[in-house]
Parts: sequence; C-alpha cells; structure tokens
Amino acid sequence: MWQEFSEQLANYWPFGQDTRWMLRVFFIVFMTMLVNYLSNRLFRRLNERLTLTSNVWDDLLLSAARRPIAVLIWVFGAAWALEVIDRETGTLLMDVVDPMRRMAVIVLITWFLIRLIRRAEVALVSPQKVKTPMDQTTVGAIGKLLRLSIVITTGLVVLQNFGYSVSGVMAFGGIGGIAVGFAAKDLLANFFGGLMIYLDRPFKVGDWIRSPDKNIEGTVEEIGWRQTRIRTFDKRPLYVPNATFASISVENPSRMTNRRIYETIGVRYDDVGHVKAIVADVHAMLRQHDEIDQEQTLIVNLNSFGASSVDFFVYTFTRTTNWVRFHEIKQDVLLRIIEIIEARGAEVAFPTQTLHLASLPDTAVAQGVLPSQTQSERAPAQT
Repeated sequence: MWQEFSEQLANYWPFGQDTRWMLRVFFIVFMTMLVNYLSNRLFRRLNERLTLTSNVWDDLLLSAARRPIAVLIWVFGAAWALEVIDRETGTLLMDVVDPMRRMAVIVLITWFLIRLIRRAEVALVSPQKVKTPMDQTTVGAIGKLLRLSIVITTGLVVLQNFGYSVSGVMAFGGIGGIAVGFAAKDLLANFFGGLMIYLDRPFKVGDWIRSPDKNIEGTVEEIGWRQTRIRTFDKRPLYVPNATFASISVENPSRMTNRRIYETIGVRYDDVGHVKAIVADVHAMLRQHDEIDQEQTLIVNLNSFGASSVDFFVYTFTRTTNWVRFHEIKQDVLLRIIEIIEARGAEVAFPTQTLHLASLPDTAVAQGVLPSQTQSERAPAQT
C-alpha cells in the first residue's frame, strides 16, 4: 500500500522521470521518522498506564522493547529505501542489504532478550518489585547462563544465515574444546568452582565470610565465573580464584543465629562467702534481660580457684547478630555484673600477692633482724 502510494506521489515530481525515485526515497525516510515518532508516543502512553498496575512484568517488557523497536523501524525503513535505490539505479545493494537486514533483526531480538533479562534480575531481588525477593547470587547465576545461551544461539543463527554449516562449526568447537581444556585447565577449574558456589550457595553477595585455612576474611562484593571479589575490613579488595573454595573450609558468620557472650569474672578470696549469692543474682539478671535469648544455653557457675581470685563464668547468647549492637549489649551485661558484685559488698579481683611475716622477739625486731637472716648475716661488719 505504501509502495503504491509512493509511486503515485512520484507522478507529480517536476524534475524529470529519471530522478522520480528520489521523491520515493524521501517519502520513505519521512514515513520512517513519522512511524518512529508515533511509536515513541505510544510507548510513553503505555508506560504511564502500566506504571499504575501492580504487575511488574509488563513494565519490564515495555522497557526492554522500546529501544530495539525504535532501531527496528529504522532498519526496515533504510532497507526499503535502499531497495528503491537498487531497483532504480541498477546497483547490487540488495545483495548486501537483504542478508544484513535479516542479521539486524536477529541481533535486535537478541538485544531485546538481554535487556529483558537484565531488568528481570534487578526486579527479582528488589522487595519493592516482588513480594518474595530471590537471592541475588542465584539470580545473577541464572541471568549469566541465559545471556550466554542467547549469545551462543544468536551466533549460530547468524552463521547459518550467511550460509555456514552449523554442524561443521559444532564439530570444530568440540575438537577445539578439547585443546582449550588442556591449555586452560585453571580457567576451567575456576569456572566450575564458580558454578559450585552458585549451586551450593555457601555464601552470597553481601555475606561476611572467613576461612580458617587461608587468610581470607571480609564481605563478598561479587561472585564471577573466574574469581570472587571480597572487600576486607580494612577496605581493600581481595580477589580469590573460585577454584580455591573447593579445597578450603569457609565460615559464614553472616548466617549465625545468635552472638555469644562468654566471659570469666573473678572476685577476691576475701569475698568467697558472697560468691554463691553473686552467681544467683547474675543468673537472675540474665534471665530478665530483654536482649538475651532465653531459648539458648544460659550458664552462670563457679568455675575455678585462680591464683588471686575465685572465678565464675557467664555463658549466654544475645538475640541480635549485629556486631555493633552485640557489643552494646555485652557492655550493659558486664556493667550490671559489676553492680551486682559491689551491691553484695564484694570487689572484682585483680592480681595481688600477700606477704606473711613470722613474729619475732622484741629484741630481734629492735635489731632489725628478719626471720630469714642467718647468724653470719647478723654479724657486725668488720672494720
């Protein structure tokens, strides 16, 4: 229809029959711009309406398709204009334009799918987008696999479109894969190590991890296919090959359910008579503390006789796992224990020594003689 309309319009071209095709090319370019403008208006109106709905997937489809469709309109418009030029001037443009147009459509479909996957990754981990957000590590792994599959499929389709045998390419890829496997075994080990992290999920992005086998501790920032980036507590990036996690133990403190308070407190031997009451008071205080998890183990007992103190220990767990909040609670518990000890008239012990002197006759004391001195030591010095 548009082609017939453009040919009828060309009959009114005043500059000769030989250049009439220029008017048709101008009309095609104008119509392409008009369709692109109307498409943008349509997308804006749809975006305003779909934003009001609770369904997030229609927003993702619209956002992902907007730019590829705009480029697709220009691809078809340019191909149509080149077809007119080829037919009127006798060039061989269509021999190149036709396969390029098919390839452009394939590439634009791939672009749309990749944009949709990236937006879906963001939506699936966002509490504002979905009711039950997914784990960021799992979503990232699935997204990477999907994008890789789409890119490989697109490459094979493009090769088939240009007349190459896909079966031959696959056979060559199998032989080449063996050679690459021997040459890059470390790279493959890291790849499969990253795959195991995604499948087993011993940690995820944002977790605090550490290894007792290696000097590794910090917050996970990114899990790649070759290496994992960890931000240490002194804010330095630490890059760990994924194959390393297959041979070491990894501790994930971020998944702890409680934090433990385990302290030993000593009182003086002079206050040994108050120990039983102090232990009972501390136990009662912990039972009434709002920040102590009463469902976990709670122990307050006399533990040992130290060199300069009678020691009892406190073993309990806080409800919070937050590091800063834990230390605030621990400080409050220790201060309350000090108040309990002082309220019982006792004191917290510190290292001391007591020296006992044997009683001496008054004459010996007057002469300044100590019990350990011998007769030879008490003899007057020779003059």
